[in-house]
Amino acid sequence: MSKMTELKAHDSSIGPHTFEEFLGVAAAFHGNPAPGLIIGGFMVDAARSMLPEGTLFDAVVETKKCLPDAVQILTPPSYGNGWMRVINLGRYALSLYDKFTGQGYRAWLDPVHLGNWPEIQAWFLKTKPKKEQDRAVLFAEIKAAARSICLLAPVTIRPAFMIKPNMGAIAVCPACGEGYPKADGAICRGCAGEAPYVIESDSPRLRAVPVGEAAGRRVLHDMTRIVPGESKGVEFEAGADIHAGDVCRLQTMGKNSLYVEDLSEPLGDFVHENEAALAFAQAMAGVGLVTSGPPREGKVELVAEAGGLLTVARDRLVAFNCIEGVMCASRQSHLVVEAGKAVAGCRAIPLYLPRRVFDVAMRVLADGPLFTIRPIRQTRAGVLVTGTEIYSGIIEDKFEPVVRAKIEALAGEVVAVRKVPDDRAAVAAAVAELLAAGADLIVTTAGLSVDPDDVTRQGLDDAGLTDAVHGMPVLPGAMAIVGHIGGADVIGVPACALFHRTTSFDLLLPRVLAGLTLTRHDLAELAEGSMCLSCRSCTYPKCPFGK
Repeated sequence: MSKMTELKAHDSSIGPHTFEEFLGVAAAFHGNPAPGLIIGGFMVDAARSMLPEGTLFDAVVETKKCLPDAVQILTPPSYGNGWMRVINLGRYALSLYDKFTGQGYRAWLDPVHLGNWPEIQAWFLKTKPKKEQDRAVLFAEIKAAARSICLLAPVTIRPAFMIKPNMGAIAVCPACGEGYPKADGAICRGCAGEAPYVIESDSPRLRAVPVGEAAGRRVLHDMTRIVPGESKGVEFEAGADIHAGDVCRLQTMGKNSLYVEDLSEPLGDFVHENEAALAFAQAMAGVGLVTSGPPREGKVELVAEAGGLLTVARDRLVAFNCIEGVMCASRQSHLVVEAGKAVAGCRAIPLYLPRRVFDVAMRVLADGPLFTIRPIRQTRAGVLVTGTEIYSGIIEDKFEPVVRAKIEALAGEVVAVRKVPDDRAAVAAAVAELLAAGADLIVTTAGLSVDPDDVTRQGLDDAGLTDAVHGMPVLPGAMAIVGHIGGADVIGVPACALFHRTTSFDLLLPRVLAGLTLTRHDLAELAEGSMCLSCRSCTYPKCPFGK
């Protein structure tokens, strides 16, 4: 921002209005002639007077208080047309600027200049309670001071702030049926819990029956017995007959009242927790997943039919959980799971879910499954060990056994190994040999750092590397690289894999073998949670690394 300009009092008119007229205009627009709005009128006038006649201009306002209304009263820019942006920096300042060049003027209220105007100073710095302010004196000072309490300076607005906000694509919310910005997620923000108004509950009213009166009737839900430190399981299943001899057992479980058939069912349109949970689970399950069977304790789990890589539609999972009355929890996306292991579980929260809520949840799930298991191919890998010190025999190669063990742990095999010096031509030639040996995955080791001898990346480029992403927010293993050469996948493993048991290679390998195409954005999402603590006793993948 260039040199500032001090302003003279000029006259007390504001735009086309006299001071008194503007008080009325401000009151009509704002609800009252707030001091900040009146001072803002002088600030808008001051900035506008510096722009060449006929300039098409936009506005940036640095506070949410009063000042935006001064801009909207006196100039074309407004909230509605998008020509005014409010960036709440907490400063009483505004800028008017040429909408094509970004050049304009910034006006702000200068505390130093308020020393001559004690009532304005007390108002602005809030040194006097509002009820003690002399409103007549305050407005008299504002009229007399006019523009003189403002400062002006030329500014150039950053291009990023000159872009008119675009709402983007519009979707129809499956929960409420109203239009909303698709970028907000699978449901609108109002249905995700941000609505400002109270929504009346339509939860059912259920009649509880004393346990002593429940004999001869069927219970409406599973009841669980918990023995602390020993066991937890269903003691009575939904639909079970209650006999007189069960009363004492129920009381020892802490059950003094029950919901039973014929006496406790709600009036109206509701879905029982078991029916809801089963419907949710069946809609969530994608390829490679099955439901665990009938609901237990109101829950249904999703189980992997075969081993593979779990993928989770995170945005839609969040959208589902934003619906009051339902839930689903899962294991982390991109986790390698074994056959027969549970990966997710869902349920309704109340015993009876309002049909309206059930339908909303099912509409969120209608776009496809939330979870899939991607098979991990049994790769035929070629390992390329780089480093003149290894090639010449100065040091023993420790890379190959590390890489081989991780590949074989995912049922792959190493079909060929090549060791080359730090020479880009040798790297490129070795890649060609590995491909000729039938490798569908090339794993290189080392040579990816900033040392002048590190030429593995250049050699891969010479060999035809495409779709390369080099560097990722993972420690250890930030220098890793992924890409393709012809029809083969490529993973470059940094030298840190010699020391650290778990690195970025452990995160990349299953993703690549599951057929995922990794982009810069995909790898950027690894940042949170991908700093390994290098524990003395490594428990990966049971630890939080990469999750």
